[in-house]
Amino acid sequence: MSGSTKQADIGLIGLAVMGQNLVLNMERNGYTVAVYNRTTSKMNEFVAENPGKKLIPNATLPELVSSLARPRRLMMMVKAGGAVDALMEELVPLLQPGDILMDGGNSLFTDTERRNKAMADTGIIYMGVGVSGGEEGALWGPSIMPGGPIEGWHVVGPLLNAIAAKAPEDGKACVAYLGPGGAGHYVKMVHNGIEYGDMQLIAEAYDILRGVLGLSAAELADVFTEWNSGELDSYLIEITSKIFRRIDEETGDALVNRVLDKAAQKGTGKWTSQNAMDIGAPIPTINTAVTSRIISSMKEERVAASAILPGPQTAPYTGDRQELIDAVRDALYASKISAYAQGMSLLRIASHEYNYNLNLGEIASIWRDGCIIRARFLNRITEAFERNGELVNLLIDDQFREAVSQRLPAWRKVVITAIERGIPVPAFSASLAYYDSYRTANLPANLIQAQRDFFGAHTYERTDKPGVFHSAWE
Repeated sequence: MSGSTKQADIGLIGLAVMGQNLVLNMERNGYTVAVYNRTTSKMNEFVAENPGKKLIPNATLPELVSSLARPRRLMMMVKAGGAVDALMEELVPLLQPGDILMDGGNSLFTDTERRNKAMADTGIIYMGVGVSGGEEGALWGPSIMPGGPIEGWHVVGPLLNAIAAKAPEDGKACVAYLGPGGAGHYVKMVHNGIEYGDMQLIAEAYDILRGVLGLSAAELADVFTEWNSGELDSYLIEITSKIFRRIDEETGDALVNRVLDKAAQKGTGKWTSQNAMDIGAPIPTINTAVTSRIISSMKEERVAASAILPGPQTAPYTGDRQELIDAVRDALYASKISAYAQGMSLLRIASHEYNYNLNLGEIASIWRDGCIIRARFLNRITEAFERNGELVNLLIDDQFREAVSQRLPAWRKVVITAIERGIPVPAFSASLAYYDSYRTANLPANLIQAQRDFFGAHTYERTDKPGVFHSAWE
């Protein structure tokens, strides 16, 4: 299409794999896409690999902007942080009022808030657009979480609807306008935090099954395949079953057994934990998942410690194998409910804190397909908020309360079994502790407050009369 006089419907900057796949998704859905990459050779190679497609390559940003129909629609797919600001410094002077600039990367929501305010005086509409689904989702339909000025959504909404995943239950596009400012990137951040928790819970279930029952990778693959046909049906459970089936060609061993146990992170889980602390939202499962990745990175220290720190001496497990496998499944599901309850509660608190007016049921709905945490389970969350739009916590929804109640004995049994055998299950434990804390009318925080008043005269409230008090404890 180089040299064509046709103007493009949208421009995309940044042709790493996610950017390339989004371009192909847009083009497949009928849009002419102008593309730009700072390394021009990479752009030319990409266009050459896709002959006959409605792509317009541009060697410079001015060329890119001039190739777009008005109002111009541009999406940036570049690394979060300074790279976005540097690109905007070059790009914004080329744009005009009414043009729409979307950041499709994993930007910190406060950066999006800042950029949104900076753009307000220019008349350029700046939107933070969370995109989840990895490479496959970008190509065939991701979950999309846009936020920013509502007038921008009115312009780009049809395009985002076209390229988004479609939920298998009702065909609804997995995209919705979420709110002003950084709402889109905030929701994407929390999505990633929940993803951290979900992955850690699955890893702990795996650790129990291999550590207590000694299940082989092939047996684990069968277990997770079966789990994926029931209530745990989800993308993460599905890929986990496939991971266990992959054989390493060099050794003939299951490839997962050869993967070093050091989990990396890009920061969105940490951001979720940090923000939750800032606004006073308890999310212990997500916090624990972040901490667990950090501990996993301390491989050399852990290896040295394993030689000198004793664990429990235990005999081989003599209980019913299938009964424990089923108990781990139930504990995983209950822990998952707890983790999502924490994440949705965080979104509710943040919505009030930042005036986002988030629709929690709609958020769960757009996570049903396309994104990494997509799962059948999300339909139940959507239904819970449809039953009660003022629901403060998923755990008190009738259906979720019943689901957890039925699985409590198994949940407690699994955590106890792991602790007795020295298998670390911080996310399972944190999920259960959150449930137990939330259901407890009288926590021991009265002692903490008394201690604070003792050493710092921080005062306290009483159970038997109103007011604020300070006592001389000695």
